Amino acid sequence: MAADLTIPNKTLREFARLVEEEAVNPWEGELKVGVDLGTANILVSVTDSAGCPVAGVSTPSCVVRDGIVVDYVGAIRTVRSMKARLEEKLGVRLTKAACAIPPGISPGNTKAIGNVVEAADFELTAIIDEPTAAATVLGIKEGAVVDVGGGTTGISVIRNGEVVLTADEPTGGTHMTLVLAGFHRTTTEEAECLKRDPAQESSVFPVIRPVVEKMASIVAGAIRGHQVETIYVVGGACCFKEFEGIFEKRIGIPTVKPAAPLLVTPLGIAMNA
Repeated sequence: MAADLTIPNKTLREFARLVEEEAVNPWEGELKVGVDLGTANILVSVTDSAGCPVAGVSTPSCVVRDGIVVDYVGAIRTVRSMKARLEEKLGVRLTKAACAIPPGISPGNTKAIGNVVEAADFELTAIIDEPTAAATVLGIKEGAVVDVGGGTTGISVIRNGEVVLTADEPTGGTHMTLVLAGFHRTTTEEAECLKRDPAQESSVFPVIRPVVEKMASIVAGAIRGHQVETIYVVGGACCFKEFEGIFEKRIGIPTVKPAAPLLVTPLGIAMNA
């Protein structure tokens, strides 16, 4: 049986509103911070001590590729700027933060991601894998969480509230963009804009559908041999309306997509800070 996402979806919609909000909201009390160094975006999230969202800032960025920091100086500069924006909005100094990694990346790449957070003037409190961060937000005790990012598809199987399997494969939103660029014989920048435009979804999705089907095959292979009753998909690359339907048809397991799927993992990082 799928988890009841009524409360998580309400929390995610509130967090989405806070990310869009530019107003100053003075805050008093303990805060937790999460830094998500994504392939297409960097998102810094802030919650209160109970894990309720307080603020967030998102910035398009290409400093990370497939879980690897490819522009170390640019990553630090961006996170510092986002930290300053949040401190101005909240009227407090943010001193500690957690970050997340795709499951299965090397210790060296994990250290590099943590170093970015520390170099941006945070004390690093935790490094967790991205699907586990998502599971925290959704309150999942059983099932599989699939985090479809820009460069990779991360998978965690959860049983009795514990992660029993993690896997990560290099297929994600970037691959959708490359297929779209090839189909239209255009640049990746133009293809990315096309992919992100909701008004173009009906013409975009048939082109990138084979990539989504490949993602579904990856997940099916990863969870083979594990008893999974529900799959939960999160991440920016799963925002298409037909995405979860492709997974359900290909894998044969009910697939659920929460509200604001791009924000699930970033919020979960802060909750685990």
